[in-house]
Amino acid sequence: MNIITTEIEGLVIIEPEVFSDERGYFFESFSQREFEEKVCKTVFVQDNESKSIYGVLRGLHFQKPPFAQAKLVRVVSGKVLDVAVDIRKGSPTFGKHVSVELSGANKRQLFIPRGFAHGFAVLSNEAVFQYKCDNYYAPDYEDGILWNDPVLEIDWKIPMKDVILSEKDKRNLILSCKSI
Repeated sequence: MNIITTEIEGLVIIEPEVFSDERGYFFESFSQREFEEKVCKTVFVQDNESKSIYGVLRGLHFQKPPFAQAKLVRVVSGKVLDVAVDIRKGSPTFGKHVSVELSGANKRQLFIPRGFAHGFAVLSNEAVFQYKCDNYYAPDYEDGILWNDPVLEIDWKIPMKDVILSEKDKRNLILSCKSI
């Protein structure tokens, strides 16, 4: 596994070693031992999967302490723009974000530590998205940031007219209105 650091501490892109031949491919999508050696000690307790069509934008979601979650995200099929926003109080990169294209073709993964809001936009006709969480979902502690917060300046790589949001995501507030 190759680790690519980003401009935000703790947020890393993971490229697995893929073995391909005329039959197809094989790769290890997760190894607890190697993850702890190269990224950090984290125990994942829940796996989630979603399937979405082009234009679906999910996010920017997070859970408040004590139910904050670290996530390891990847795309099984299709292509998304994945975004993580630093919302850690006192962080020198608070309010900054990293965007990375994840796809079934590139097999990249993104590790998102606790203290980040996360979202993705589907760039292909459809995408199957999987992620591991190090804490259980706690609906009373979930929150979100408005996907098009003008201060964040996130380019989601899809025209605004094509964005498909859940009713809940339409009601999110901008980051400066959040008490995190």
